[in-house]
Amino acid sequence: MAKITLQIIANDSEIESIKRHVVGHHAASSKIPGFRSGKAPLAIVERNADQNALSNDFLDHALNSLYRQALESEGLRPVGEPKVTLGKFVPYTTLEFEVETEVIGPIALPDYKKIRLPKPMVSVKTPDITKVLKTLQQRQAERINVSRGVRNDDEVTIDFSATDAKNQPIAGATGNDYPLIVGSNQFIPGFEANLLGVLPGKSTKFGINFPKDYQVASLAGQKANFEVKVKKVNQLKMQKLDDDFAKKSGPFKTLTELKADIKKQLEADQRTAVERTYRNDLVLKIADQAELEVPASLVDEQVLSMEEEEKRNLSYKGVTWQEHLKNEGINEEQHRQRHRPDAERGVKAGLVLSEIAQQEKIEITDQELTERLQALKSQYKDPAMQAELDKPKAKDDIASQIMTEKTIAKLVAYASGS
Repeated sequence: MAKITLQIIANDSEIESIKRHVVGHHAASSKIPGFRSGKAPLAIVERNADQNALSNDFLDHALNSLYRQALESEGLRPVGEPKVTLGKFVPYTTLEFEVETEVIGPIALPDYKKIRLPKPMVSVKTPDITKVLKTLQQRQAERINVSRGVRNDDEVTIDFSATDAKNQPIAGATGNDYPLIVGSNQFIPGFEANLLGVLPGKSTKFGINFPKDYQVASLAGQKANFEVKVKKVNQLKMQKLDDDFAKKSGPFKTLTELKADIKKQLEADQRTAVERTYRNDLVLKIADQAELEVPASLVDEQVLSMEEEEKRNLSYKGVTWQEHLKNEGINEEQHRQRHRPDAERGVKAGLVLSEIAQQEKIEITDQELTERLQALKSQYKDPAMQAELDKPKAKDDIASQIMTEKTIAKLVAYASGS
């Protein structure tokens, strides 16, 4: 990895092209007396526009566009955010600027065209369908409030909390007014069985071990002491599985039709999951055989990105970052070092995909970019988000995503022999 400096001087045609693009963008939202919205000539739009806003938009677009062109022209792959220094700018006749950035060194690829990876088969079994049917039965069941002790298949409302071997609260292992169908195996093994026989309004205490493969490493295999209050018990009076049940479950005439639809949906979900895993495994298999220097700065960025995603997921569960670190028994730096190998592997895979895209001469058409951009805009009606999608960086990110998808599709074709 090396640091380079690019001296970029825009020519007249580049300046004019970028100006027309920016003015055209302003024209779409301009309201000029005597002209319908968006129909005024560009020269008139330019004269009536906020000159500071127009100039800033021009620079934003020009710096990104010309920098990208320079990278493509020189065959360079930058690392991280560049340092841009504006040299000279005279609207709209002169533009000179300097960009300092780090670039990626050579990448030695394996013979990826000969790498094969068989796809797992999609297989939906009868128990899978039965499980969905039981969930539908539970959802449609009549709920009968009872005063007896808890039995399997009852729906209970509970408050619960847990402490570790040192009698310290376990973050995330608490809940109030939590609905649970006993026997659904929603909690860790042994939890639901300990609720059997408990009367409504009563509490129970018990100790059980977390599974040895539990996702929180510090809790895996460790004992937890739970206190649970059963606040309410409902007996579920479930409907018989027959044609009438199928009709109430959707646009089906018979139970056979309902089962066929469940199987179809399960197969679709399974195919999606299998395809996602297959593509990821294939890319990593190729990347593991490639030789290159992985930039530490990119790994640092990836570690932080993974950390932010983990923090968001924890917040949904009501667990703070400090509580999570305490449960893991590590500090923040140790946590980052733990995830560094996966981050490095992910960065390496991304660089390898970029190299393969170049070798395969994979390109993105303007139509592909426009269609993806329009699809995203249709999902976001917020004006601020619409404006973000119009920025050059957003378009670069979208183009990069499309390029990755097309490159992986090419690799899948090679790996599957198609």
